[in-house]
Amino acid sequence: MTALPLPAVRPLGERARRRRRTLLLCAAALAALVALTSLGLASGQVSMAPGTALRALLGLGDPGDVLVVQQFRAPRVLAALIAGAALAVSGSLLQRLFRNPLASPDVVGVTGGASFGAVLLLATGASQLLTPLAALGGGLVAALALGAFAWRGRVAVGRLVLVGLAVQAGLAAAVNLMIVRFPAELASSALQWTTGSLYGSTWPGVWAGGGAVAVALAAAALQGRRLSVLDLGDESAAALGLTPARARLHLLLLTIALASLAAALSGPVGFVALAVPHLVRFLAGPPTPGTLALTALAGAALLLGADLIVLHLLPVHGLPVGAMTATLGAPWLLILMIRQGRPVDRSTS
Repeated sequence: MTALPLPAVRPLGERARRRRRTLLLCAAALAALVALTSLGLASGQVSMAPGTALRALLGLGDPGDVLVVQQFRAPRVLAALIAGAALAVSGSLLQRLFRNPLASPDVVGVTGGASFGAVLLLATGASQLLTPLAALGGGLVAALALGAFAWRGRVAVGRLVLVGLAVQAGLAAAVNLMIVRFPAELASSALQWTTGSLYGSTWPGVWAGGGAVAVALAAAALQGRRLSVLDLGDESAAALGLTPARARLHLLLLTIALASLAAALSGPVGFVALAVPHLVRFLAGPPTPGTLALTALAGAALLLGADLIVLHLLPVHGLPVGAMTATLGAPWLLILMIRQGRPVDRSTS
């Protein structure tokens, strides 16, 4: 597989143009988020004007509107925004760490581990406030399994994707086995969760998961300089005083935390973490702190937009948002794999 290209040193004028383009794209993504959020709060079986929905969100207006917006629509919208941002940023970090455009949490097994942890928690009947911790623990287990297989087999970084797919398949089989063995009243809720769904989002879950995701996103923003040094290569990073192995471990744990917490909010939604970083690189160029912010905004907009399509545009009622993102993402993954499999023409380089 072809590794991601290292960022090149560019003239100041071109860097300034890229910075302006990134700012404009961030403004456009933020405007799209505002529009999608207003639509998500206002649309449904009880339709209302966007202004009415925003007032209801603040507790103003008709009590019925306030109940619908605050208790049912707002938690779902916020869960989509938080989970989408966390998934997109985790995918961007993972692709830069592995220098592989196919690396993402749902491909290398992290979201499968988060599903395992969360479903195991559902089996015990514990409080849903513990779901983020259970998902994080499951994601760490998957990462440990990935690392163990890679270390024992001395797998190159480019082949970690294949090992991750094997780990993901094994964890999915374990989750399906637990669901089959569940009592009937638990099996339906667990199955709904594992398909990647925002249905039933509650304020306790949003506050618990959202607070943890905000801390992890802030930590990711502070790691920008370290990531830029790692992009130069291990030898150059060591010459600049950075320990590459330790830095990669810290960043990998941060990536696992983001993906696992996102899975705790929305279930294992696929392909958001894979597709959004590619889209941002295509539109804004090489990674910078600004493109990381753009990645978070684009991920939030993509997941919320997919959920609104599922809720209001498709004739199938109750379809989970994970089915929509998988439908959009599967062709994207196939295209990427075909492109990575093409031989490189060295004569023009």
